[in-house]
Amino acid sequence: MTGAVTAFDAIGTRWRITTGRVLTADERAAVDDLVEEYDRTFSRFRADSAVARLAATGGPVDLGRSAPALLGLLQRLAALTRGAMTPLIGGSLEHLGYDAGYRLAAAPGYRAAPPIESLHVDGSTATLTAPAVLDVGAAGKGQLVDLVLALLQGAGHTTCTVDAGGDLRIAGGPVRVALEHPFDPDAAIGVVTVADAAVAGSAPNRRRWTSPDGRRLHHVLDGRTGEPVDTVAATWAVAGTAMLADALATALFLVPPEELEPEFDFTWLRMATDGRAHWSPRLPAEVFA
Repeated sequence: MTGAVTAFDAIGTRWRITTGRVLTADERAAVDDLVEEYDRTFSRFRADSAVARLAATGGPVDLGRSAPALLGLLQRLAALTRGAMTPLIGGSLEHLGYDAGYRLAAAPGYRAAPPIESLHVDGSTATLTAPAVLDVGAAGKGQLVDLVLALLQGAGHTTCTVDAGGDLRIAGGPVRVALEHPFDPDAAIGVVTVADAAVAGSAPNRRRWTSPDGRRLHHVLDGRTGEPVDTVAATWAVAGTAMLADALATALFLVPPEELEPEFDFTWLRMATDGRAHWSPRLPAEVFA
């Protein structure tokens, strides 16, 4: 999509918003305010966030208007994946050094996530029965992309693309999106064509580190064990919203797509660590692998 581009860094990633006309100063400020509000609510890397208060007190903590849809989806996926994908994975990530200080100095062994039943959600209010660190990264960035797109559409931008570190939501289109090869960031595994929809990918290749005892680690963990997934190299999902595409891209690391297809309307591509790829017959893509 061609047009005016607004680029900035926020929530630890690069944003690129493409619109038919240049954003006004008020529109840009509204985007910044929305992103800041979301980060101040859901970031586990900020001491002043609502998630930090939840971890410290166990709640109840009001997580705001975005929480019901986000936590509802993550709880649903926790049930479908039998606890493999869970929003309570934050403590497991911190145990491996992926914490607010980004120390990447892992403690010995692995730490399983608490059971999803320890998280109680009533509307926008969350309560924990035991201390835990909420991490909504599996779907939160996608939800924020959706919220930014809705804000821009409300301001009259009928055609636009919001890209946050590869999680894209497109109003209009079609737009061709390259799928970065997980073994070579300068190459693509394919190209997907998206119109009035979203595409999201997940891959651990940009967040890898080695523990003091020599373990090769990354941020995509199985909540049942706290261990990094070692069979899948990358996934992509195309869905109606970026929140759903983002969440399903993570879920595809943990369960076969056939377990998710009866529950959600989406298409997908999954690449194993041995280099083999398979994808949905309906995926609107040209796949090179």
